[in-house]
Amino acid sequence: MKDRAMVPPAEFRSYYGRPIVRPAVWHHDIAAYLFTGGLAAGSALLAAGGDATNRPGLRRAGRLTALGALGASTYFLINDLGRPERFHHMLRVAKLTSPMSVGTWILSAFGGAAGVAAGAEVLRLPRIGATGGYAAAALAPALATYTAVLLADTATPSWHAAYPELPFVFAGSALASGAGVGLIAAPPSETVPARTMAVLGAAMELYGAHRVETTKGILSEPYAQGRPGRLLRAGRTLTALGVAGALLGRRSRVVSALSGASLLAASLATRFGIFDGGIASAKDPKYTVIPQRERLNR
Repeated sequence: MKDRAMVPPAEFRSYYGRPIVRPAVWHHDIAAYLFTGGLAAGSALLAAGGDATNRPGLRRAGRLTALGALGASTYFLINDLGRPERFHHMLRVAKLTSPMSVGTWILSAFGGAAGVAAGAEVLRLPRIGATGGYAAAALAPALATYTAVLLADTATPSWHAAYPELPFVFAGSALASGAGVGLIAAPPSETVPARTMAVLGAAMELYGAHRVETTKGILSEPYAQGRPGRLLRAGRTLTALGVAGALLGRRSRVVSALSGASLLAASLATRFGIFDGGIASAKDPKYTVIPQRERLNR
């Protein structure tokens, strides 16, 4: 006869219900920084594609948006740091084991290249513009994805668990938002590369987000509940609408612009949803302790 347990399984509680992992001190400036950095990267790739295929409308929109979005991204980052000189101080060293250090150098190098490309576009200096534009495009994949590594490298449970998928989400989001710029700003006759980017970016983003929301066990919960869940569901819907408009509205400037706006809104909602989901997982101690117990019991 088996011995019966005389004590029922203990219900998990933390000390006064306080978080075990300290939530990131970042505010929504960082979520906006994630979005604008991805937009800058996607726009640089759009501009390079426009330049390579002789589509001046795409090239101009991409170059100017890349610089503008990068300026906004830098503002949001510095504003969250609290003191502008902290950004400067991070450039004193290059630490390859620190995603923040590497990201600061990527941001700075991309900014120089994007500035040259945009300036040359305004001044009509094609050779200089091509040099800057292709340099920015070469740095764009790193700019689009280093923030995913930055989030996953923290102790925040739902960010850390999603480390394999977050680069796909962020890279796809960057491509989709860059495509949105092209669909809004360029004439329909020039938007074939933007429509291709929209489909590719949407596929990557939806694949990564689906895995984040469904394959992480209890750590997927914060992405499906409350504000993060609403934002991510809105992002999926807007992405689908944006891709549908990009494919069906090839001759309509209005439909193209609406689909572009939908893709931009989808990227914004996705970034904020991922950000808020991670913060929520750090605030609730069960997302720290239960996965630890599950790993010990395997």
